[in-house]
Amino acid sequence: MMPQGMARAEGRQGRAARVLTVANALSASRIPLAFLFAAVGDPRVRLVVLGSAAATDLLDGWTARRFGPSSLGAAVDPVADKVFYLTAFVVLGLSGSLGLLEVLGVLLRDILTPVGYLASVVARRPFTTPARAGGKAVTVGQCLTLCAWLLDSPLLRPLAWATAAMALYALWDYGRLAVRRAETPND
Repeated sequence: MMPQGMARAEGRQGRAARVLTVANALSASRIPLAFLFAAVGDPRVRLVVLGSAAATDLLDGWTARRFGPSSLGAAVDPVADKVFYLTAFVVLGLSGSLGLLEVLGVLLRDILTPVGYLASVVARRPFTTPARAGGKAVTVGQCLTLCAWLLDSPLLRPLAWATAAMALYALWDYGRLAVRRAETPND
């Protein structure tokens, strides 16, 4: 039988080791990619950066499911997503290709979901929601909107508005979950 202190120390080391995972590295890579997106001016290079960010977003979830998630990954992934897309859409907004309302519409989910989480913390019922179809659709819409901008496509505005509509749906869906969660008794 192992002494209790030794078991606790091994448990802490196991959890620490789970922080340094391939999935977490893929997620975290979107943060420097965001700065690279802002720093370069060539649309072709930005397309490559955007493609890299999208690929890491796809691969981090697959890798976490395949090899096991970490407690840090649940926080790193959404933060890295928000940093990347907020940075990219600030760059797009500063270009003047979309108006402020359009940029805010595309980013609506990314702006309001952290506010909802903070509200749940203040209410002493913190919770996060699992990936939902509406949220995934918003991410695809954001990526397509950025592609349209970088390719100087006439679809830029329609894609921005469609993404804003998807963001409204995703927020409604998250809100529905939050209400259900609030209605369940505390354990």
